[in-house]
Amino acid sequence: MDLDSFAALLTPQGQQALQTAIDLQPREEHFLSHFQSLSRHYASGLARAALETAILRREAAAKFPFADRLYFTRESLEQSSAFPIAVYRAVRFRGFDRLFDLGCSIGGDSFALAAVAPLTALDLDPLRLALARTNLQALDLASQTCLVQADLLNPLPFRSLPGRQAGLFFDPARRTQGRRIHHVHNYQPPLETVLGWLEQFPAAGIKLSPGVDLVELAPYPAEVEFISLGGELKEAVLWFGPLRSASTRATLLPGGYTLAGPPAPALPLSTPLAYLYEPDPAVLRAGLVSSLGASLNACQLDPDIAYLTAAVFTPTPFARGWPLGDWFPFQLKRLRAYLRERGVGQLVVKKRGSALEPQDLIHSLRLQGTNQATIFLTQCDGQPIVLVAGTELPRFQPDV
Repeated sequence: MDLDSFAALLTPQGQQALQTAIDLQPREEHFLSHFQSLSRHYASGLARAALETAILRREAAAKFPFADRLYFTRESLEQSSAFPIAVYRAVRFRGFDRLFDLGCSIGGDSFALAAVAPLTALDLDPLRLALARTNLQALDLASQTCLVQADLLNPLPFRSLPGRQAGLFFDPARRTQGRRIHHVHNYQPPLETVLGWLEQFPAAGIKLSPGVDLVELAPYPAEVEFISLGGELKEAVLWFGPLRSASTRATLLPGGYTLAGPPAPALPLSTPLAYLYEPDPAVLRAGLVSSLGASLNACQLDPDIAYLTAAVFTPTPFARGWPLGDWFPFQLKRLRAYLRERGVGQLVVKKRGSALEPQDLIHSLRLQGTNQATIFLTQCDGQPIVLVAGTELPRFQPDV
């Protein structure tokens, strides 16, 4: 989509084309047939814009509860945070007099920031600014937001004001031509750009890829927070100045459960005890497995693997837990005999520290029973083992 086709999409005819596309309930894999159908009634540019928007709105529903009112491009949607994450992040900026969303794209973070304080949102791309403007209007947030076209490689087109507390949120582009950018110095703009802003604007939050190399973050005097949503690691955030509250942090959404560092000393090692814990991926990336284990009175099975084991089960939002039954050194023949003796035909295989692929193992076992089982392939003190687990235990739920 370009500016002209987006402008056409906002006309009465464009809205009619969009509704026609929405009624098709289209998916990306059927794009060509739907495009041919729409092109019989609308100009090709408009038909394409309408169809792309209808497809992206369906996909965006997983991120935005109001996706049916928004406009996207493919790349901007893929890089946008889910709305619950944006809302969680915006809470740190409460009490600020003015906020700046640098690299606002289609407005995904602006929606949450504008609800906290008056917002100035900047982007270089005129199409994304046009999309953001329309999206903010659709959510009745336009009056709280000023949109500015600016190149963030140049000096910021505003200054801090005495007696006014301003906060920056920066979302550098981490994709180019559909490919992910893995190194922070290749972000667009590069991450080091933020260092030139901190003297005037010490309160800054920077969104990063969750797979960021922590070694590359060493020069930055910031808290590193890893955020998961529904058990899936989604992003990292650097918090500078007054927004910084720890060295490292793991946060789980929904719920806002948070575990802060610095990391605790290494845990003691043990053979498998009565229970097994699998820490949330945000805890893993934040390097807080030892901190979590200490709070659970748990040990590690292996110093290089993040499974925890304990004699007593303590429910926690930061890890999944299972009761353990038998365990033994891994041997395919022994595992096959063990499972066949118990009539196991349906097997769930989880692993950490094993080169085996679960589906390949299941195929090799050639099981035929009617019972079910869950096993873990991992290591204990460097040796491959099999853990046989019971039903996953309930996670911590707060009092209502």
